[in-house]
Amino acid sequence: MSPLVLITGGCGFIGRHLSRLLVSNGFPVRILDTLSPQIHGSVPDGLSWLDNSSIDFLRGSVTDKYDVERALTGVTAVVHLASETGTGQSMYEIARYSYVNTHGTAQLLEALASMPDQSVERVVLASSRSVYGEGAYTCTSCATSASRFTPPPRSAEQLACHCWNPICSTCGAELVAVPTRESDPVRPASVYAATKYAQEDLVRIVCQSIGVDHAILRFQNVYGEGQSLKNPYTGILSIFSTRIRRGLDLPIFEDGLESRDFVHVEDVARSIVSAISSPTPIGDIVNIGSGVGISVIDVARQLMNALEIEVPMRITGQFRIGDIRHNIADISRFSMLLPGGPQISLSEGLSRFAKWVKTQPLPEDMLDVANELLREKKLMK
Repeated sequence: MSPLVLITGGCGFIGRHLSRLLVSNGFPVRILDTLSPQIHGSVPDGLSWLDNSSIDFLRGSVTDKYDVERALTGVTAVVHLASETGTGQSMYEIARYSYVNTHGTAQLLEALASMPDQSVERVVLASSRSVYGEGAYTCTSCATSASRFTPPPRSAEQLACHCWNPICSTCGAELVAVPTRESDPVRPASVYAATKYAQEDLVRIVCQSIGVDHAILRFQNVYGEGQSLKNPYTGILSIFSTRIRRGLDLPIFEDGLESRDFVHVEDVARSIVSAISSPTPIGDIVNIGSGVGISVIDVARQLMNALEIEVPMRITGQFRIGDIRHNIADISRFSMLLPGGPQISLSEGLSRFAKWVKTQPLPEDMLDVANELLREKKLMK
């Protein structure tokens, strides 16, 4: 029989795709999930897929010692997805993000280290590209153009002047983004990013100390069918899709030329299965992305084309504290972990996402409410 895999946060977006893929590959799965109202609604629905003999569902939290110990019993691999997500919200719900993300990971690892008969051989952590902050850049204007830079987070003063791109500290020219490598320095720019980096350190230190292999997967912007359309704090494509379907304009932060690396959830699920199944120890960090950056303006246009609905785009010049300008993944290690690397192009992925969105009930648009709260907290200008 295949080893039992525990997925914390397994009823979330990535967890659902991963669970199905693992089961189809013969792995029995145990899920530990709180069914958070912000993600699943006040009355969770759409969970009929849990009615599967290969899935053992436990409702509970990684912050609860008893829940974690119960979930770990007999498990061979752990995929730690459970996390509070969203850059903006993290900047004012600091204690909650720290408690769930950092304390929850510590609780999981303490239980793992304390079990007298623990059977876990590998821990796979879902981390985030946000730990890099602005990521890697070069300067094409000065004598140090061959060097790679990891600039500090853009200041509120810089953003208020609409100086969107990171600046070379040597010559003052705008820096040019390049794919970020796992070996590049990390510079978290948000509370969310800081908690994800704390998770990484905890997993690395504890797993090495107790002789358990680990893999830290730094996800870029994950999207695809099944992502939450109700959460106004995460998922630019889900937020935009709701506004497009309602005929509302799309407010674009900064100048709209900020870019992101989008990776389809099925490629993410495949990468996790590869990490679980690796016959050799991993003990390392792996970027999980497409390796291709696209501006927010361009992805909005492509999403409108996929949905076959046109709405105005409004470049607001507004910004959020903690946001980054660009981040593109160097996916060399990803291609070694999962031969061939990502398989679903952005055009195919958006087409599939749009087709799925059209089958879903039209959610309420909560973007303005979320943004107003950020303005009240002085985290959006």
